[in-house]
Amino acid sequence: MVVSSQEWALVDVETSGFRAVQHRVLSIAVATVGKDGRPGEEFSTLLDPGCDPGPVHIHGLTADRLKGSPKFGDVAERVAEMLKGRVLVAHNAPFDYGFLAQEFLRAGKSLPVESRLCTLALNRRLAPATSDLKLATLAAHYGVRMGRAHDAREDVRALAGVLRGSLDEAARLGVRLPLVTCPPKQNGVFRPSAPKVRCSFRCPGRLEGGAPLVQGMKIAITGETDVPREELVARAVAAGLNVMTSVSRFTSVLVTNDGSSATAKARKARENGVPVIDERTFLRLLDDVRPGAPHGETQSVVRAPVPKAEAARPLDGRRVLVLGGTHPKASQARGRVVELGGAAAINLSASVTDVVALDGGDRRMERVAELELPVHEEGWLEAPERGPVRAGPRVLPRGGAVDLPRGGRWTVEASWVRHASCEVDVVAFALDEDGQVSGDEDFVFYNAAETPDGAVRLVADGPAEQQVVVDLAALPEAVRTVTVAAAIDGDATFGDLGAVELVVGPDDAESAFVQATLDAGTSERTMLLAELYRRGDVWRLRVVGQGHEFGLAELARGFGVAVDE
Repeated sequence: MVVSSQEWALVDVETSGFRAVQHRVLSIAVATVGKDGRPGEEFSTLLDPGCDPGPVHIHGLTADRLKGSPKFGDVAERVAEMLKGRVLVAHNAPFDYGFLAQEFLRAGKSLPVESRLCTLALNRRLAPATSDLKLATLAAHYGVRMGRAHDAREDVRALAGVLRGSLDEAARLGVRLPLVTCPPKQNGVFRPSAPKVRCSFRCPGRLEGGAPLVQGMKIAITGETDVPREELVARAVAAGLNVMTSVSRFTSVLVTNDGSSATAKARKARENGVPVIDERTFLRLLDDVRPGAPHGETQSVVRAPVPKAEAARPLDGRRVLVLGGTHPKASQARGRVVELGGAAAINLSASVTDVVALDGGDRRMERVAELELPVHEEGWLEAPERGPVRAGPRVLPRGGAVDLPRGGRWTVEASWVRHASCEVDVVAFALDEDGQVSGDEDFVFYNAAETPDGAVRLVADGPAEQQVVVDLAALPEAVRTVTVAAAIDGDATFGDLGAVELVVGPDDAESAFVQATLDAGTSERTMLLAELYRRGDVWRLRVVGQGHEFGLAELARGFGVAVDE
């Protein structure tokens, strides 16, 4: 392995599920590697999580096998010693990092990690000739012996070989390592509650004075109650009501025994004119809840029209990289590329067919020359000659929409300039017909990377590219839209970040279906990137590109997620 300025701490965890705020670490392995590439210490142990171990068929760790093992708090100091002053390395590092951060938080300690390296993100940049980028596949590619899968100690040993091979290849190609700075995340702000039973009925609107409750109504409860809160919620759910953890303009009624309550829910109810009733009235109405309309029942089936064939354009099938120039000028050039039918690339890759060089230069021009790519001046975009049409994804502008030709799993990948200094989080919201989450678990983010049913999953594998995988077939009928968004951590804005590229395609396909470039950002800190939504019995994709100057907490709150004040 090449000599490095870094020391590494390789980590693998086996867990009881995919949501760090809800599930626990069952086993952990840590191995250190010095700057010279030589192995150092190794530590591994099983852990007693104090809960159900989850998918035993995957990791093989039964409750009986874990019984008597140390708690995470018992080994936290040992793990911290090995992590301190080193770069954390893992395959899909945000997953391992998120679980470690949560376990250290539970133990009342700080996770001593200042930066991490994801070998999955690194190999995306290296693009090895492999069928996929799974750890076992990469181990075989780099000539590393792979032990039993989903064994933390064996996986860390294989990871060491993959890291060695990846660093050697990165040095050979001159590829920058996707190191991610690890400032403390807002773990106390986003703390999803336990998954709830999803309501089967559409929300009929607000409770009118003197009218009965109707199945599907969104109910919020705040303050002290005479009947235990858990019992009250259980009775409401059994009656077909949708008990929410927050209040929005879509809330049907707020239940409280204190009409002047100063809680966040009560304040929000007053701001939005939500009806308020006391517990006694609510209990009386629970005795006669009227039938509601199941999700999808009132939706008319709309058949997607057959799209008309588009006229050929000069840059159809070509991928153009714009280098140099000011941000507004580069943005305008990329917009022109899309108008001409081309895909506006933001990073240099093997798929780039043309380069437009604006004033000011760019450090990537040297590499462009080595690759012998055609370089054009800005005026070329006025009337480019038609080149050979190459197969490629359909290019959509901001606001453009298209029917998805099939169901199954779809991947929405967001990427940006690889040398950008901003830290960006891609998130997703599974929304009902009101554009609201049914529960906090429908908010997928860095510390809760999958919905409980696995239908929406986040793969945040690097500082310059992140994915949301949506299984359309697994989405419940109550979910009408999946919105993918991005938020910049800290004080930076999308004007600082620059262009964001979206690539959307079937999860099992080798080629993408849609590509879009969004680079109109200025002072925005959050941006809605895309949405997959139902139209009758057809799923559609829309490129959004709508930005907001507020942060992630406010964005999540707007979709109905309960956010700590």
